Amino acid sequence: MSYLGIDVGTGGTRALVMDSSGNVIASASSEHQDFASPKPGWAEQDPRDWWRACGVAVRQALQSAKLDAKEISCVGFSGQMHGAVLLDSSDEVVRPALIWCDQRSDPQSRELEQMFGRDALIRLTCNPPLTNFTLTKFLWVRENEPQNWARVAHVMLPKDYVRFRLTGERAIDMADASGTLLLDVSNRRWSAEVLNKTGIKESLLPALFESPQVCGKISAAGAEATGLKAGTPVVAGAGDQAAGAVGMGIARAGAVSATIGTSGVVFASTDRPAMDPQGRLHTFCHAIPGRWHVMGVTQAAGLSLRWYRDHFGGASPGVQKKDGRDPYDVFAEEASTAPTASEGAFWVPYLMGERTPHLDPKARAALIGLTASHTRAHVIRAIMEGVAFSLKDTFTIFDEMKIPVTSIRLGGGGARSPLWRQIQADVYGREVEIVAAEEGAAYGAAILAGVGAGAWSSVEQACDAVVRVAKRIQPNAKDSATMQLAYTTYRKIYAALKFAAA
Repeated sequence: MSYLGIDVGTGGTRALVMDSSGNVIASASSEHQDFASPKPGWAEQDPRDWWRACGVAVRQALQSAKLDAKEISCVGFSGQMHGAVLLDSSDEVVRPALIWCDQRSDPQSRELEQMFGRDALIRLTCNPPLTNFTLTKFLWVRENEPQNWARVAHVMLPKDYVRFRLTGERAIDMADASGTLLLDVSNRRWSAEVLNKTGIKESLLPALFESPQVCGKISAAGAEATGLKAGTPVVAGAGDQAAGAVGMGIARAGAVSATIGTSGVVFASTDRPAMDPQGRLHTFCHAIPGRWHVMGVTQAAGLSLRWYRDHFGGASPGVQKKDGRDPYDVFAEEASTAPTASEGAFWVPYLMGERTPHLDPKARAALIGLTASHTRAHVIRAIMEGVAFSLKDTFTIFDEMKIPVTSIRLGGGGARSPLWRQIQADVYGREVEIVAAEEGAAYGAAILAGVGAGAWSSVEQACDAVVRVAKRIQPNAKDSATMQLAYTTYRKIYAALKFAAA
């Protein structure tokens, strides 16, 4: 039998078909057409566009796999976290969803800190109030658009809206619910105290499930929209970070992933809800029942390189782009000509504020340390190194908290680029691993579907069976020593920039 994983990302929705041996049979993606930023720091998408993209991607994946719909034994979901989807009593979208990177709710974050006290809120939810979390978005709509909030009958997160359209069931997994600031993460249930004090009715919220649990079946309407077979079971799935970690085999304590996508995430599986008293790390439920994870987030990781590409990315005379060649490959080739540590050029990747370690939605990005001898190659390399330095901040906090790190697996664009792999190994000062099927969150969603269908007895057993290490990269001793010195300089930049902007 085969299993389908659907990942509702920021830029598009991806559908992936996996067989019972963990081989990817086919995958397809459909870009999202709707993204709006009406004001600086605002980020919105139309949930109905996610549903449209899901139908396109699933049909294309089934066609590419040459499978009959009845051969899909279970469907799993993953998706961008923290987004606020608001539906009325007729299940119509009330307003565009405020997505994960939306920063407008800073006043509401401060209100929550005053309402609960920072330490008390961390005790209740394992996390501090941040603009990224879903609760602050609900409060922003309630305070600034009361006419819209008055219509709200149901709330959910992005992937859960798409699954709702597919099954008719309102559900959410523990991992994604952890990012709402409404979940008692330690006890894996909605926090009655947070709900009561903020005035959010529990009746608005979806039912809670563990990630590999079946929470619905494909409806007739869902089958018509996607080409899947009505009655096919669907599991709760997980937010993209937890699902992506499952896809990389980050299942047991000590296993860590470092993923560079639009954002960057360092993710460690734990046997307990380990909390950073300062709230610099997120402590969430894992996609594995009875397990948790801690993670640090860089808001603009791959986004930093994409921003550079979009605004300054014409091929230089020294590295001419070939027809059909990925511009990021061109960048990496060019950056490889610059020396380690970019001869004193530094990039701090705070294009969208920053979470770990600064918890500062107003943080600004900067390219500093330039001289007349620096070239475009230095700048590109500095961007790649700056993102790795930002991710290293999380490893530094892991050391403080004595969170074990026995292995590091790379994911996302940072895993596909040989140069970025080596930069990460040198910056982290440790061996890093690349898995054979680095297929992201959609692959993890398919694994969860397989567990839900009974192909494996647990998520750990599934990961042991299908996730394989393809390559190991050792740090270069000399370059790593250079990078450790550069990192000490990097750590001073944020404070200097903040002081200068004050």
